[in-house]
Amino acid sequence: MSITAKDVQNLRQATGVGMMDAKRALEESNGDMEAAIVLLRVQGLASAEKRASRDASEGAVAVVRDGNVAAIVELRCETDFVAKSQEFVALADEIAAAVVADGEDSVAHFKENIETMLTTLKENISIGRVYRLEAGPDEVIDTYQHIQADRGVNAVIVVLKGASEEMAHELTLHIAFAKPEYLSRADVPAAAVEAERKTIEEITRNEGKPEAAIPKILEGRLNGWYKDRVLLDQPYVQDDKETVQQFLKGATVSAYAQVVIGG
Repeated sequence: MSITAKDVQNLRQATGVGMMDAKRALEESNGDMEAAIVLLRVQGLASAEKRASRDASEGAVAVVRDGNVAAIVELRCETDFVAKSQEFVALADEIAAAVVADGEDSVAHFKENIETMLTTLKENISIGRVYRLEAGPDEVIDTYQHIQADRGVNAVIVVLKGASEEMAHELTLHIAFAKPEYLSRADVPAAAVEAERKTIEEITRNEGKPEAAIPKILEGRLNGWYKDRVLLDQPYVQDDKETVQQFLKGATVSAYAQVVIGG
C-alpha cells in the first residue's frame, strides 16, 4: 500500500511521534492506521513522549540553496526562546543543507540530534514540513527567508520556466507576503469550492438579493475567494492592478513551496 504524506501527518497528530517514526510504523503495518498506532504504543514511542502532546507552535524555518536545488525545513518547538537559540537555528540549517544534498529522506539521520535536543531543552521538538525543489535546465530557482528574532519564520522557494532570476525573486517576495494556498484554481479541492459556493449562495439569499442577480453575485464573490487563496489569481503585491498571472508575462510557475512558522 502506498503511504502518503497525509497518512504520516495523521499518525503524527494521533501519537505525537516524529515524522520518520510515523512513516516507518505505517510501512511496517501496511498502511493500517490503527495497527500503526498499536505498534508505536508497543514500542513505547507514542506514550513515552508526553512532551509531544504539548503544543509545538513555535520554531525556526531554514532555507538552503545550492545551484539549481533548494530546500526548506521547519524545526518545531514550544517557545520562541528555544526557537531563536543558536543551537536550534544551526540544527535547522544543517538539516536543510542535508535535504538539498541528499533528498528529503535525509532528515532520518537527525533523529538522534532531535532526541538529544529534546532531552536537554525539555521541550517538544520535531521536524515539521520539509520541501525540496529542483530547477530543470530551462528553469530558474530562487529563495526568500524572512528573519525575525534571530530565526527564520517565513521561507519560500520558487521554480519558474521562461523567466529571469529577477522575476523569480520578485515572486518569492510576493508569496512571502500574500501566502497563497494553491498555485492555480485547478489545485483547489472541488469539495472546498463547492462548500464555499453553497455558503456564498446562502449568504447572498439571506441578504435578499434578487433571484435573477444571484448567479452573477455568486460568481463575483467566488472569484474574490479564489483571489485570496490562488497564487495566479492574486493581485500582484507591487502592482495590484495586475494579477500574478499577468505579472509573469507568459512565464510559468513550475513549483513553489512556502513554510510560515505558526501557519
